[in-house]
Amino acid sequence: MPRVLTVSGSVVVPIAPREAYALIADPAGMGRWSPENEGAVVRGEDRAPYPGMVFDGRNRRGFVRWTTRCTVTAAEPGERFAFKVRAIGPRRPVVRGPIATWEYRFAAEPGGGTRVTETWTDDRRGWPDAAAWLFDHAVTSGRSFADFQRRNIAATLRRFAESCAAPAEGPGNRR
Repeated sequence: MPRVLTVSGSVVVPIAPREAYALIADPAGMGRWSPENEGAVVRGEDRAPYPGMVFDGRNRRGFVRWTTRCTVTAAEPGERFAFKVRAIGPRRPVVRGPIATWEYRFAAEPGGGTRVTETWTDDRRGWPDAAAWLFDHAVTSGRSFADFQRRNIAATLRRFAESCAAPAEGPGNRR
């Protein structure tokens, strides 16, 4: 059976598309919602997202930690934010190659709020399905990356929605 290369999830949040975009398009802040990502360090001076911006994401799954090098491919305020993961390594991203693309789309809802859609695409197209299956099951405790990322997306979007619904100030607020 061929592997699933793209999975998505959506949530409606009670904020405007530009506000949702501003929160998601900050690579350093993604760790507030993601079950794996612990934030990022933007390379270079400019912190506002732009196509070509590079950042290193810090990630953790259980006791395993790794760093990814990512390049922003779309930065359209209130509409779309996307980046490609192009390198990975335990402390520094040294193994290069196409790994994945992450995309976030923002659409105003008719009754107010914003539909945020998160999409993960497996860019390891050159890997034979059998090799990808073996690797994926080893690093995700027996699941495909598509199933694993489907769960991660659901958790990220749920946490993002909870933070958007929380009061702007107060104890325990992650915003």
